Amino acid sequence: MKALVAVKRVVDHNVRVRIKADGSGVDTAGVKMSINPFDEIAVEEALRLKERGLVSEIVAVTLGEATSQDVLRHALAMGVDRVILVETATELQPLGVAKLLKAVAEREAPQLVLLGKQAIDDDAGQVGQMLAALLGTAQGTFASKIDIENGEAIVVREVEGGTETVALKLPAVITADLRLAEPRFVKLPNLMMAKKKPIETLAADSLGVDFAPRVARTAAAEPPVRAAGIKVGSVAELVQKLREAKVI
Repeated sequence: MKALVAVKRVVDHNVRVRIKADGSGVDTAGVKMSINPFDEIAVEEALRLKERGLVSEIVAVTLGEATSQDVLRHALAMGVDRVILVETATELQPLGVAKLLKAVAEREAPQLVLLGKQAIDDDAGQVGQMLAALLGTAQGTFASKIDIENGEAIVVREVEGGTETVALKLPAVITADLRLAEPRFVKLPNLMMAKKKPIETLAADSLGVDFAPRVARTAAAEPPVRAAGIKVGSVAELVQKLREAKVI
């Protein structure tokens, strides 16, 4: 069974992002970029399914400019078999991403499509659901456990107040939640070997998909600065302060 894993290049989670001076978006110039953490979890889960003999081939795909090759190198270093870069300089939004991934999925014909539940840059959390709808397949979102049994993916997903277990007829799209798997540590020799492996590149325009942006960003701004806290001298003073703030 083939698994297709979608990964996105985002600002590294340890970097504090800055807003461009004109407020048009996040300034990524000179900023450290890395694989979206939720997508890295999806890669790890695919590798574990392969180690259990449930997956025979793992293909990682990313969309964007040539600079996005670095996240594919990371996926190769983790252990995926092949990688694909769908190259475009156009700003991609969730629907456009889902359409391009659909084109790749139809080309690769995987039984399982894995991706993170959301990207940490826009927190949209839409691509997995859109992709499943476009492909007409079952979907299991926010997965915290995956098993493959009798042609079905058994997915445990976290819901309000507990968990829910669903059986998905394959092929299916599954989005990874935080507790699905802890990504393995990538060793330096693996990173060096990954640099020598080929990356298949497809021009996004060649896939016959309309991925033009549908939403215009009107402004971006940093959150307001949080007011400094104060230290109180007693419980009575704390209660008085809370009453003044009208929270009790």
